Amino acid sequence: MPHTPYGRLCPITHACDILEPRWTIPVLCELWAGSTRFNDIRRGVGAISPGLLSRRLKELQAAGLVERIEDRATGTVDYVRTRKAIELEPALNALAEWAQRNIDAEIALCGTNLSTLMWSMRRWIDVNELPRRRVVIRFHFSDRNLAYDTYWMVVEPGVQLELCTSIPGLDVDLFIEADVLSLSAILTGRTSIAREVERGSLFLSGDAVLAHTMERWLPTDGGYADVEGICTLPEKRLAGGRQ
Repeated sequence: MPHTPYGRLCPITHACDILEPRWTIPVLCELWAGSTRFNDIRRGVGAISPGLLSRRLKELQAAGLVERIEDRATGTVDYVRTRKAIELEPALNALAEWAQRNIDAEIALCGTNLSTLMWSMRRWIDVNELPRRRVVIRFHFSDRNLAYDTYWMVVEPGVQLELCTSIPGLDVDLFIEADVLSLSAILTGRTSIAREVERGSLFLSGDAVLAHTMERWLPTDGGYADVEGICTLPEKRLAGGRQ
């Protein structure tokens, strides 16, 4: 990694030499989540430029954490974690659990990028808990200064879930009105659907079954919602809590 090492006889700082540069850990986490193609990694990580992502991937390859696999027949390139990167999973899990317990919810969530959140949320939808038919869900966000404030999710049996930012021309089954903070808090276990509905930060209308079973088809992220001692979203929220 192109920076001056700490020069300390400490294994933790040696790990920091590799993992500390900005975006390195998010890139590893996105690979861990299953993305292997450059554009998918970039969309999952969020506000990282193509040039910087390319640099980080090359650095991770040089460090032996990522392998670049090129299929010359198709011209496709995939990036996969090596054994060394996989061995980081317990450490990353420990960091996530520490953050859930020790970083205030509003501080942890107030900078959430909505586009990245919605792209990642595709993985969390449990299609087995949805009706065996086409389901269209419309998300509208009340936050100001968003690039897109409305998203549509189209789920059909046997077809990859589709995320749209333009009207798909289909009847909507469930309308979800929220703000970014509330949805982020729900997904990370910092609050609950029932709590946000009660305080008026989440509105559900349309198909009553879909609304009633939302906790089943939209489960929380990665198990970190069950961390003991998690910092929950307070009832009285900061004025700057929204984007």
